[in-house]
Amino acid sequence: MIRVNNLTKRFGNFTAVDDVSFEIPQGEVFGFVGPNGAGKTTTMRIMATIDEPTSGDIFIDGYSVIDDPEQVRRIMGFMPDQYETYPNMTVWEFMDFYARAYGIRRRERLKRLNAIMEFTALDKLAEKEVNALSKGMRQRLCLGKTLIHDPKVIVMDEPAAGLDPRARIEFRELVDTLAGQGKTFLISSHILTELEEMVDGVAIIEQGQILKTGGIAGIRQELQSFTEIVAAFIGDPAPVERSLLEFPKVERVVVTDHTARFVFNGDAEERAALLKKLCADDRIKITEFTGKVQDLEEIFMKITDGKVQ
Repeated sequence: MIRVNNLTKRFGNFTAVDDVSFEIPQGEVFGFVGPNGAGKTTTMRIMATIDEPTSGDIFIDGYSVIDDPEQVRRIMGFMPDQYETYPNMTVWEFMDFYARAYGIRRRERLKRLNAIMEFTALDKLAEKEVNALSKGMRQRLCLGKTLIHDPKVIVMDEPAAGLDPRARIEFRELVDTLAGQGKTFLISSHILTELEEMVDGVAIIEQGQILKTGGIAGIRQELQSFTEIVAAFIGDPAPVERSLLEFPKVERVVVTDHTARFVFNGDAEERAALLKKLCADDRIKITEFTGKVQDLEEIFMKITDGKVQ
């Protein structure tokens, strides 16, 4: 659905985006992660046909942002990190303005406005002035404006920035609902713990270059050759420690009164064999056996160097 091909964008002698390529299949929610100044917003602005690339191209459902920008705009909704409103304009007037800008005729326009206002829970605020809305409601308004022409692809630049915890959760639920309708998303965010709950895959960018792209599970498996395991038990810790030290591929064993922590370099079958061995020993009573995997924040810190352009 989204294909970025060798995208480069220069501003004078400064290269903001450097030969970037990645793909997002139809219906997936994809995260775009990187430090400030990494090239995320520049890539998204080119994707939304606001800026033109120096070289390379982006294809949205087969349409080039260079050769077919009008077609791209018909099937894409872009939600920027900041947007301007007009003074003395109500929520309904703001939404109606964008619907008219897309050339949606009156009967269909009213139908879409009512549906989107209800979906974003803005229907009760229809007569309220836009400038009087809270940050969370303004984000819902921007999402509604983005959805007014029923796009197949939605690009969001820091949509959860500045939202309180409840507003972030409610916004994430809206995205989940839209993803369930088959829409394709590219979302940039610095709130990685929350982004991880939303996305199917991720592209990590730094200094204008893609460092890693793909599913989070695949990236995690590629980066982490070992698993940190925590085993809780009751009884004497001595046989637990002895049994762990005797098992192949177990390292860095630390045993306290009721918990054993260690690093295991084996695969899933070998991990199951270890658990079976522990449970077969009558002296050992395991109550919990948990593997700790890297989350998106840890993956990000491992891949990036913290360099800025």
